[in-house]
Amino acid sequence: MKIIKPFLLVGSLALVLTSCGGGAEILSTPLENIDIVALKEADLTENQKNNWSHLDLVKDTIPGMSVDKAYAEIIKGKSGKTVIVAVIDSGIDINHEDLNGVIWTNKKEIAGNGIDDDKNGYIDDIHGWNFLGDGYDEQLEMTRMVANGDTSVPHFTEAKTGLEEGIAGMVPTKTRYEQIYASLVAADTDFTAHFKTADYTSDQVKNLETTDEKLSQHKEVAAQMVGFGLTSIQVAKKELKGALDGLVGRLNTNYNVDFKGRTTDDNPDDFNDKPGYGNANVLPIAEDEIHGTHVTGIIAAVRDNGKGANGVANNVKIMSIRAVPNGDEYDKDVAKAIRYAVDNGAQVINGSFGKSFSPHSDWVRAAIKYASDNNVVFVHAAGNSGEDVDTEPNFPDDNVNYVEVSNSYIRVGSLASKYGSSMVSGFSNYGNKNVDVFAPGSQIYSTFPNNEYKAISGTSMASPAVAGIAALIWSQYPKLTAAQVKQIIMDSGLPINQKVVVGGDADDVRDFGTLSKSGKMVNVYNALIMAQQLSK
Repeated sequence: MKIIKPFLLVGSLALVLTSCGGGAEILSTPLENIDIVALKEADLTENQKNNWSHLDLVKDTIPGMSVDKAYAEIIKGKSGKTVIVAVIDSGIDINHEDLNGVIWTNKKEIAGNGIDDDKNGYIDDIHGWNFLGDGYDEQLEMTRMVANGDTSVPHFTEAKTGLEEGIAGMVPTKTRYEQIYASLVAADTDFTAHFKTADYTSDQVKNLETTDEKLSQHKEVAAQMVGFGLTSIQVAKKELKGALDGLVGRLNTNYNVDFKGRTTDDNPDDFNDKPGYGNANVLPIAEDEIHGTHVTGIIAAVRDNGKGANGVANNVKIMSIRAVPNGDEYDKDVAKAIRYAVDNGAQVINGSFGKSFSPHSDWVRAAIKYASDNNVVFVHAAGNSGEDVDTEPNFPDDNVNYVEVSNSYIRVGSLASKYGSSMVSGFSNYGNKNVDVFAPGSQIYSTFPNNEYKAISGTSMASPAVAGIAALIWSQYPKLTAAQVKQIIMDSGLPINQKVVVGGDADDVRDFGTLSKSGKMVNVYNALIMAQQLSK
């Protein structure tokens, strides 16, 4: 591993952690002019790729959360008190080998008897609730606003412009994809005929010598695909077909003013219409509905069981609430989901979703306040458009003109795995007032449906990391309040004295400390020590 010039961690009141009298202790001492972290130039090993978010910045020179260090030096096998974490998402594969032991069960309900045994308004809600019913595809909120046609609705003009620009931007891409796909199909057909097998190899194509003009052109196309990182014509054709189908699907659903996706037979613009709508099926219902399962693994995949991933928290039960479709979530569903989680015992709620328009944002804000008033932490992803959410709206939020209604709402930006100027994920939103902390979110390895594991990126992955920290703190120190848990997470993070690229724009370089309210990246080790002190 090649080390170049060290960077400094500088903070006006950063945490220096020492071991004293058999237990760790916090000293409020500045870290100015102390060389702590050297930039790692080497690529991550395979093990590091699968676990980088749990590693330690000082020890590993990777901007992880010091999760493994916290378990080794502080938790040391202590399970603590069980904490219920609600995951409001697209559904969870509750039968996954790494998750089935951590799924919440409503013991007050009798499964399958068609009766609301616990009188909470939801029939047979054994593992949570599905506010989407049998729905999956949905419009974007701006599409719904335009489809409703009420020009008096706030931000209608912006929604109409956004929809038109979105469609205008996608149609040329669709045409280009169709042209490239047609050339790949033609190449595959002709190569199959020439080599007399559909399983011809890229080496055969590369070494092909021919005077046939069409085959020569196909050979050039194949070389271009390899240059793009696609190993063969067959692979390129499959990948492009998937991208084209996804693009067409979005145009036909997300951006289509005539599309009707809701199946719950309620009025989404009437908060009190048809109480208990939806059903008790919390599983994903579509093959590509992987989001909620991945998010859940980041929080709670069983640790050290020899299977694919380790969650942040070791003693949680996950309440599955399906409210996020393939499209924009409805404000009504989100507000109901938050209230359901609070009323049924969740102490932490993760919301890895968001949108730019929210006609009933007051419903959701009231639900966030309800969570805060009932001592529940709500953790929310900052969004993936590389924008400043102090100026560009992103919902749900907890404030009106920066006046907060909640003291337990945490909005999270995303970090990449390499410490230095590129450590903020290029897609991550940020905001000195409206983003609280940053956590790992790029290429996070976690659970996929059907006992699979993969790495994907997004502030959607950073948010559950923080939800897991909140649960872990509360598990070890259950007397803390939700507001204290939030403050611990913010105050105990590592301050980074580093200029970073923002929004993926190499010309936009700012001090990391200006991108969030805390100016810090979360750190589990520090958080547990601070919680220990505060709980006394």
